[in-house]
Amino acid sequence: MSLRRSFATLTKGLRPTIRQLLSQSSQASPTTPIQVNGWVKSVRRQKRVAFAVITDGSSPLGLQAVFLDPALARSLTNGAAVRLTGMLANSIGAGQAKELQVHTVDIVGECNPEILTTILSMQTYPIQKKALTTEYLRDHCHLRTRTDEGASVVRLRHDTLNALHSYFQAQGFCYAHTPLVTSSDCEGAGETFRIGTLLSSQSSGDKEADKQPPEFFGRPAYLTVSAQLHLEALSASISRVFTISPCFRAERSQTGRHLAEFWMLEAEWAFTESVDDLCQVAEDAIKSTLRQPSADLAALQTGMDPSRAKILQDAARPDRWPRITYTEAIIELEKVQASRRLFEFPVGWGRTLQSEHERWVAEHLVGGPVFVTDYPTQLKPFYMRQNVEGDTVACFDLLVPHLGELIGGSLREEREDKLLQAIEHHGLNLEDYKWYVDLRKYGGAPHGGFGLGFERLISWLSGIENIRECIPMPRWAGRMLL
Repeated sequence: MSLRRSFATLTKGLRPTIRQLLSQSSQASPTTPIQVNGWVKSVRRQKRVAFAVITDGSSPLGLQAVFLDPALARSLTNGAAVRLTGMLANSIGAGQAKELQVHTVDIVGECNPEILTTILSMQTYPIQKKALTTEYLRDHCHLRTRTDEGASVVRLRHDTLNALHSYFQAQGFCYAHTPLVTSSDCEGAGETFRIGTLLSSQSSGDKEADKQPPEFFGRPAYLTVSAQLHLEALSASISRVFTISPCFRAERSQTGRHLAEFWMLEAEWAFTESVDDLCQVAEDAIKSTLRQPSADLAALQTGMDPSRAKILQDAARPDRWPRITYTEAIIELEKVQASRRLFEFPVGWGRTLQSEHERWVAEHLVGGPVFVTDYPTQLKPFYMRQNVEGDTVACFDLLVPHLGELIGGSLREEREDKLLQAIEHHGLNLEDYKWYVDLRKYGGAPHGGFGLGFERLISWLSGIENIRECIPMPRWAGRMLL
């Protein structure tokens, strides 16, 4: 099949997007009229000609529309949805190879400031071509993707997901769907959203309905904080599985690294007995996203500090990222704290590494991504495999500069007796985890995996400081606008 025929087939059901029209692979004939659908980004009118930038969200670049008859552009306003027909021609102006010479204009969705003022009490279209504050865009998050950065974030998420899917499929992993409603708290931290129904306090008059238990599922149910436990069940039969799904944490933290609803990539696989193997898979997965060409990533990284950009560039190299133990990291942190009093939070073996500690290790001690392994048992969840010495577990956190923790993973405790001891030690209800223990009874194999915070990855790649700007419609404690 020729390239020309492929393009024709592609556009038979759908009109070509602006991204397709601007790509070199587009074989649209320069003598054939084309139709472009999109929204008006900006309008510039002159005496004998008018110009407009049209975007359909498919590309960080808009398409310049040229109106040789200025009257055609008379009714255009920023934000209006339009259908333009004309000829795609080589542009004589700088900045774009192609332009649309417009013959006809059809406004399919008005954006009239006067109407907005009357109905919505707005003075003008909220997304003007000017600097808009982060807080303003959060207040208008239903319109945020109409900005260049907001749209680029959505496309970057798409490209990054594609890269991750391609990597895991190439490694023989099977993509699986896991429940969003669960009966247990995977992390054991109690930061879960409990699910309930809106029940009337009065009798409905239906005796059978009134006998129904107050719990819809017959027991307490929660929004999932992690797909890990369910992936473990699948990995006990399908060997290598992964998912990318929403997770929920009822955590009231207001830092730029936390959301109440976020997305996680989680992978589990059987027949692995090495933390180093887990680290290597995590490293290769991240490098697959670092090496992908992306116009949106380049646009978002514009103006990034050169030292930060170099860290990302160096991280994509074949060299293996360093591995150090938690104990080694604590020794280095204690040296700094003793000599310079650098940290707000205390440092010591058995204490949690705070964000400031994680960033110092990645930015100053290593100067790039680093795996910190073998944390104290009391700092980690019940399911992590206990090391031989007994006071640490076989786990890792991937720390990256300017962010801190990006990935957490571990070998899972496959020994039934050790798992039962851990469940009891953490004060968990064994009945809730009976099925999880069963996995060890019936052909349980050594296994492990990790979880990657997707918005954190987008933040690190793009240089966007707050992950609330790395998801189209963020939710966090005290804030949900739509």
